[in-house]
Amino acid sequence: MSLHGDAVAVLSAWSAPTPEEESLRLEFLEHLRAHDDAMLRGCVPGHLTATTAVLSHDGTQVLLTLHPKAKKWLPMGGHCEISDMSLAEVALREAWEESGISGLELLPGPLAVDRHEVWCHPPRSWHLDVEYAAVAPPGAEAVISEESLDLRWFPVDAIPELSDEATRRLAARGQAALSSGSRAFG
Repeated sequence: MSLHGDAVAVLSAWSAPTPEEESLRLEFLEHLRAHDDAMLRGCVPGHLTATTAVLSHDGTQVLLTLHPKAKKWLPMGGHCEISDMSLAEVALREAWEESGISGLELLPGPLAVDRHEVWCHPPRSWHLDVEYAAVAPPGAEAVISEESLDLRWFPVDAIPELSDEATRRLAARGQAALSSGSRAFG
């Protein structure tokens, strides 16, 4: 299955937990139907991306990156690549690339969807973000990448003001999924 096909399958099967996210899920599916290149950064009106909240092994903390363009503490995430075969693969790859943590274990997902304006194609473009969570092994040490100004662990219930509600929601949902015993693959 292609990455585009995987995205259609994932979003078609996903049960959105809120009416707002159900509207976004349907919007994302329509975007996929309308754009063969919807998974790639070159899709000017917007493109699907994957984000991952990296949780500590016990789920009490979330690793956030100080994003150089947004100037906010955000989860790891980014664009799909031609070689990616699934949204889950994108989510795990981006989390590893931006955190430097090996052995991340992706929780079943997606856990959320979000749509936000970005700088990819001025004057306006959108990230249609499919969001996951992953668990770091005990003792994991993050390594700052070129894509980040800083990386820090924050308590899930004390994410800094300089963040956003989507980050808080994703971290809380990841923590809940981990505490319920949900595990996918790593």
